[in-house]
Amino acid sequence: MKRTREEVDATLQIAKLNAAELLPAVHCLGFGPGASGAGGGDFCLLELEPALCQQLEAGHSLVIRGDKDEQAVLCSQDKTYDLKIADTSNMLLFIPGCKTPDQLKMEETRCDIIHTEIFGFSNNYWELRRCRPKLKKLKKLLMENTYEGPDSQKEKDSNHSKYTTEDLLDQIQASEEEIMAQLQVLNACEIGGYWRILEFDYEMKLLNHVTQLVDSESWSFSRVPLSTCLQELGPLEPEEMIEHCLKCYGKKYVEEGEVYFELNADKICRATAQMLLQNAVKFNLAEFQEVWQQSVPEGMITRLDQLKGLALVDRHSRPEIIFLLKVDDLPEDNQDRFNSLFSLREKWTEEDIAPYIQDLCGEKQTIGALLTKYSRSSMQNGVKVYNSRRPIS
Repeated sequence: MKRTREEVDATLQIAKLNAAELLPAVHCLGFGPGASGAGGGDFCLLELEPALCQQLEAGHSLVIRGDKDEQAVLCSQDKTYDLKIADTSNMLLFIPGCKTPDQLKMEETRCDIIHTEIFGFSNNYWELRRCRPKLKKLKKLLMENTYEGPDSQKEKDSNHSKYTTEDLLDQIQASEEEIMAQLQVLNACEIGGYWRILEFDYEMKLLNHVTQLVDSESWSFSRVPLSTCLQELGPLEPEEMIEHCLKCYGKKYVEEGEVYFELNADKICRATAQMLLQNAVKFNLAEFQEVWQQSVPEGMITRLDQLKGLALVDRHSRPEIIFLLKVDDLPEDNQDRFNSLFSLREKWTEEDIAPYIQDLCGEKQTIGALLTKYSRSSMQNGVKVYNSRRPIS
């Protein structure tokens, strides 16, 4: 039943509202026969920050990603957001074609009564919270079938899992840009349309070919010519693998039309250390440093700070030891990460623990803030150390 102007005026009088202080247009709301709540699953509300709205209006897509056993995330082209339900005490009404007071002011509106049908309603909405991309699974998937070279038995067996870019976008809870950036961090390469991680021993074999050639040709590590590398090493390994190795351990540049690579000494020293440490549970530190320096190409200097996030030194054991501890092998969740670290070592200095929690820092979060939240500090022999806030089983 539609209201008349007299009924509206009477209602305003009962409510003790002065009609002169209100806009002349009146919305009379009524639930239509098809009105349903958001809880029914017909639709839901999503609160977007202005930048995301602009992306949608520009024709870009937002994608919800996650398997059935995972918390859903929403991804733009370059960012990842947690999806959280926010309840509201005010009922939110969905009214198609509803005009705001500002829009009504711009129109020459008479004392109209606008009868509006409510399409639906909701007591909650989804809000987005920026989160770290969940990239742990990316390495796990690619490690199922590492690349050992074109002649390996594995490549002749088609049963091993392989993943295209589309497969990874479908399974990894991260934006496309974040996934592509992580593939670079993992030194992954596309082989036959599939993303692959090189078996570490095969990667070291390629690197060894390159460093031996640099040595035999007496080249500078900052000026390694691509064309000669491919020409000399092509008979030993596929040219695309040689170039991939150079990209992983060097920086590409062009000079007088020729492509060169400047090899990164820190990356080569780090990879050599990993090769030495992965075959030993614990390594006498002094002996390791001696063997490590002897194992890297001549002219490169090894330093323990090259091993941040890869290896840990125990200064309290006698003799001092070093062992492999890779940050990418630790849990992705903040609390699980700290539990894992404190189960490994009861007390940590900030210098030792920082490389293992740096990646947990959000956009505006610091290592200090993380330590304050997940640990308690104390002084030990004049040095500040951190231990767990909760008992570690």
